[in-house]
Amino acid sequence: MKTSDFDYYLPPELIAQTPTERRDASRLMCLDRKTGAYQHKHFYDLPELLRPGDCLVLNDSRVLPARLLGRRLPGGGACEVLLLVDRGENVWECIVRPGKHLRAGARVAFGEGELTGEVAEVLPDGNRLVRFAYEGVFLEVLERLGRMPLPPYIKAELRDRERYQTVYSRVNGSAAAPTAGLHFTPELLEKIAAQGVRLGYVTLHVGLGTFRPVKEDDVEAHEMHSEYCVVPEETAALVNETKANGGRVICVGTTSCRTLESWAGEDGTLRASSGWTDIYIYPGYRFKVMDALVTNFHLPQSTLLMLVSAFAGREHVLAAYEEAVRERYRFFSFGDAMFLA
Repeated sequence: MKTSDFDYYLPPELIAQTPTERRDASRLMCLDRKTGAYQHKHFYDLPELLRPGDCLVLNDSRVLPARLLGRRLPGGGACEVLLLVDRGENVWECIVRPGKHLRAGARVAFGEGELTGEVAEVLPDGNRLVRFAYEGVFLEVLERLGRMPLPPYIKAELRDRERYQTVYSRVNGSAAAPTAGLHFTPELLEKIAAQGVRLGYVTLHVGLGTFRPVKEDDVEAHEMHSEYCVVPEETAALVNETKANGGRVICVGTTSCRTLESWAGEDGTLRASSGWTDIYIYPGYRFKVMDALVTNFHLPQSTLLMLVSAFAGREHVLAAYEEAVRERYRFFSFGDAMFLA
C-alpha cells in the first residue's frame, strides 16, 4: 500500500485559519462507512445521530502554551523553543530554532529572564533536551510567557487561546489540540447526556508528530511517534458496559480512538491502563472497540487520514473528501467535522 494512495487535492483557501464564531456552528458531514453515502449537517445536529445507550469517549488533554519566544545568551539573538515532552526534573524534550546556534551548552532566556534554559543534549532526531530554571510553578510561568503552538498551516493570530482548547480539557500536556473536540459546547454536551448518551474521558497528550506527513513510499515502512495516554477505571467500565448492552462506542477524535484501541484486548474488552502508545492504524486494521467516529478533515498522506480510511474504507473516505472540497468545507484544525458510523 502506497502513501500516495492517500493523497487528495485541497485548494489552499479551504484551510481554516480561524475558528468559527460559535463552536457547534461548524459543518458536519455524515458518512455511512458501509455504503459510502453521505449527508450534510451542522455540528449542533450531532445529538440526532446518537442513540440512548451509546457512549461518547472524549480526550480531556489540555494544550500547553508551549511555544516560547526568547533570546540566546549571551548576545541576544532571537530564538524559539517548543516544548514537546516533560522528561522530569525540569528537563523537557523540545524543538528549537535556530538549531545551528542551539547546540549542547547553549543558554536561552524568556521574558525578563524569569525563565532560562540550557541545552543539555542534542538527540539523534535533532530535538533537544533543555533544562529550565525559574522561580515558582513552571506551569504558571508558562501561562505568562508561552504562546499556543498552532499548526504550521495556520498563519492567522489566535485572539482567544481558549478556542484552541476543548471546553472539557483539564489535564495539561498536549503540544496540539485534539481538534475533533473543539466543536463541542457545554450546552451540546448537556443535551447529549440528557438523551441517554453517557460520556467517558481518556487522556492522550497529542504530540507534534501528528502533523508530520508520512515520508516513506510504503505505508508500512513509516515509524509512528509515541504519545502518552491514560484510560481511567471508570471509562474502561463504561466502555465495557456499553458494548455488553449493545450500545455504540463513539470516539471523539483519532486520539480517543488510538487510546482505546491501544489498551483493548482482542475480544474488545478494555482495561484501565496508562503508558506510551505508538499504535499505527491503517487499512487492514481490525477495530476492537470503536463503533463510530467524530473527527475533523485531515492532511493528505497523513497517518490520521489512514486511520479514518481503515475505519470507513479508503474509497469512501476519499470520495467524501472530494465532496467536501466541492461543497467548500473548511479543513484541518479549525475546520469542519465528520461523523462516520
